[in-house]
Amino acid sequence: MSASTLTPSEIAALGKVGVLFGGRSAEREVSIMSGTGVLNALKSKGVDAYPFDPAERSIAELVAERFDRVFIALHGRYGEDGSLQGALELLGIPYTGSGVMASSVGMDKITTKIVWLANGVPTPKYAVIDEGADLDKVVADLGLPLIVKAPLEGSSIGITKVTRREELEAAVELSRKYDARVLAEQFIEGREFSVPLLGTGPTARALPIIEIVAPEGKYDYQNKYFTDDTKYHCPAPLDAATTSAIQADVEKAYRALGCEGWSRIDVLLRESDGQHFLLEVNTSPGMTGHSLVPMAARAEGTSYEDLCVAILRTASLKIGQAGKK
Repeated sequence: MSASTLTPSEIAALGKVGVLFGGRSAEREVSIMSGTGVLNALKSKGVDAYPFDPAERSIAELVAERFDRVFIALHGRYGEDGSLQGALELLGIPYTGSGVMASSVGMDKITTKIVWLANGVPTPKYAVIDEGADLDKVVADLGLPLIVKAPLEGSSIGITKVTRREELEAAVELSRKYDARVLAEQFIEGREFSVPLLGTGPTARALPIIEIVAPEGKYDYQNKYFTDDTKYHCPAPLDAATTSAIQADVEKAYRALGCEGWSRIDVLLRESDGQHFLLEVNTSPGMTGHSLVPMAARAEGTSYEDLCVAILRTASLKIGQAGKK
């Protein structure tokens, strides 16, 4: 699948582009892989693109060096949580992905669940573990096994599957290395999927669903990015009704959060009854060689390079722009 060619006028319209990657989050290593891929793809299309690591340079330099727009390939804190988006709004630099509010809410798995449940989106039962929480009650409410997560981290960082009550304290302490509040979640036994989305508002749509089959069912940091043992099936082998139901709920969830440009939502399908549950949203998804958004785009016939350009074209300022899109 070859990438299409940009005309000189199309290249000129994109202007000088900064690809933001690296950053200060626990996902820095993955962000560097994503950003390097995006940068190389854009340059291969003739785009005037440059690397920019906010951990090493002040973002004020984006203005000083007259960047026209940026592609955000940062993951996690300070890149995906609304803080960078707010700074770019103040600087007047158009950027890819969701705005301040959707980025901030989407980064917090607890707040995401609150919004989704208010909008009728299925998500696993959960409990918030603060200091002094009754852990016996958490187990009674959610059952065992359960999942313990750091609600503001991604890439499976700070996550533990707890199968026995005596494992819970250690799991909570691991998550507390990243966040003061901890998320405990009902464990769903079943198949794992991820659904990328492109677009904004009523035009947003789900791409083909990807099924993830990880070694021993463990889709952790290592198996996500650094091994070839995890298997992916795209489009996922699902019947038409299940596919349609998952995609409809994913699109509803995306719009409920106010996401823009692109995202990816993770889904579990329970084996016992075929019910699906949405887990979390990634508003700045990975763009590495193992990443899922490019995989779904390829299934529709879109090359990695064309995908990067399509996302870049959506770069915009969000605050006060609702009536101007």
